[in-house]
Amino acid sequence: MSKIIEPFQIKNYVLKNRIMMAPMCMYQAQDGYANDFHYVHYATRAQGGAALIVLEATAVLPDGRISVNDLGIWSDQHIEGLSKIARLIKENGAHAGIQISHAGRKARVETSYAPSKLVFEGLKEPKELTLEEIEDTILAFKEAAVRADKAGFDFLEIHGAHGYLINQFISPLTNKRTDKYKQGTTFLKEIIKAIKSVWPKEKVIQLRVSTNEYDPKGLTVKDYAELLKDIDVDMINVSTGGVVLRKVDAYPLYQIDDAKFIKDHINKPVIGGGLLTNIADIEKALESVDLVYLGRLLLRDPFFIARKFEDFLIKPYERAKQKR
Repeated sequence: MSKIIEPFQIKNYVLKNRIMMAPMCMYQAQDGYANDFHYVHYATRAQGGAALIVLEATAVLPDGRISVNDLGIWSDQHIEGLSKIARLIKENGAHAGIQISHAGRKARVETSYAPSKLVFEGLKEPKELTLEEIEDTILAFKEAAVRADKAGFDFLEIHGAHGYLINQFISPLTNKRTDKYKQGTTFLKEIIKAIKSVWPKEKVIQLRVSTNEYDPKGLTVKDYAELLKDIDVDMINVSTGGVVLRKVDAYPLYQIDDAKFIKDHINKPVIGGGLLTNIADIEKALESVDLVYLGRLLLRDPFFIARKFEDFLIKPYERAKQKR
């Protein structure tokens, strides 16, 4: 049997196969609110056979949006739309996850904030966060987790990758502070602690990280293997890059070695992926990781998994039977 269609259990959740749809910004929201685009987009990918659908980077604060058209979770008013997405994902055969995020210096909004006043190429200089503003941001992540729970999501992904705010605090390339938040995982650990105080214990917390900064002065996968040993989450989602603008030699499976290294050094399930476009590459990746995330492939072909493994297509008459 193909490893792709083996079930995977984490806590009390049993995923029907090893495929997760990666969080990908769609830039279709207004003031953070979900709309018909999101309902169709996510329901279709769920019907297409992926076992876990993780929503795009959803901002915990208005000034933490990657763009002004990102989804938001900074207000209770966002819960209704997010709840509809979660319900549609589940009705169409997948588990529902959401990635909560703050873009930091990479936010394309009027005023951006970061650990230090260091510019990301092509964007404005950010304001350096004060200690009070850091506390407010940690609280925003905590409140976002409460809203995600109320909206019905069972998987919560903390975005600590791709050069966004949490990643900026971790990296020596972007954090020049001299207080307790100087480079390291202090900021991340405080966010996790705050989230775990409100997130149900039976639900899953996963963390996305960038394990290679592609810079001689930046962090590598070996650094992350050490940093992640005492990070209290259930699952790690491994990506690379984004902290600084660097040319990356990207090719199918190019991030899987990093994911395997993390899996070999920490006692947690690991998700890996990157430019996977065919069954053979996905099978190869699953020799090293527990789950594989698919991104652009599922944008182009929402039913890729269902076409390859027809049993995972939720047919209309089956959905009607489930509702009885």
